[in-house]
Amino acid sequence: MTRGIATALGFGAVLLWAVLALFTTRAQGVPPLQLLALCFAIGGGASLLLRPGAWRTWRQPWGVWALGVGGLFGYHLLYVLSLRMAPPVEASLIAYLWPLLIVLMSATVQRLRWFHVAGAFLGLAGAVLVVTGGRFEVFAPSAGHGVAFAAAFVWSGYSVLSRRVAEVPTEIVGGFCVAAAILSAIAHLALETWVWPDAGGWLAIAGLGMGPLGAAFFLWDIGCKRGDLAVLGAASYAAPLLSTLVLVAAGLADASWTLGAACALITGGAVLAAKDLLRRG
Repeated sequence: MTRGIATALGFGAVLLWAVLALFTTRAQGVPPLQLLALCFAIGGGASLLLRPGAWRTWRQPWGVWALGVGGLFGYHLLYVLSLRMAPPVEASLIAYLWPLLIVLMSATVQRLRWFHVAGAFLGLAGAVLVVTGGRFEVFAPSAGHGVAFAAAFVWSGYSVLSRRVAEVPTEIVGGFCVAAAILSAIAHLALETWVWPDAGGWLAIAGLGMGPLGAAFFLWDIGCKRGDLAVLGAASYAAPLLSTLVLVAAGLADASWTLGAACALITGGAVLAAKDLLRRG
């Protein structure tokens, strides 16, 4: 598999994350940790149904499991907690530093060029427009903001360190999902009260488990292990933009000038960061 194809597959995860907000909205009322437990269980279970022998690849050193489960469960737990401890817009803005951190951290495993960094900062500017709607306010740092930054650091660290264990088969991601489902269920029982979803909620949960919180992790694993991490990081800023555009198409959000500007910034940043790959193509 070439680096370009692996990077494209990794970006497939970003495309799946574009429907995360829509499906989560459809599952409104379900506590976040309960939602994570159900979705991780569906994602892990589906992988075993599609590849019955995949569990044999789960025999890996504890460090591999710590990296994978820590990345999937750790990031989502910290993100959920940050939304409780800080204003959601501010927490989301800080959490979306993970693409930029991936670009910067990628220097430890591959050559980092100026256009990778420039593309990532253009993407960050676009993400700021999407998350804030163009309304900029200075906020006082709090513990919740620190938790949101920790979430960004965990996901970027997991993504970059996956390159160090590139020989581990991607099928093990199913095991990570199962373990994350168990830990999410424990956290749910400790912090939340069970809410029974309605029919529409179950459909949304199934969609989340099969796509944004299921197949997306397998695609992301391929991209991180074999693709161009710097390009993948810069292109990941498309996730909040595409997610908002999906909400606009579904009639759950309004179009605005900030979306147009964000589209130009994020697309331009991704193209700039990927200029070497595009030239080879």
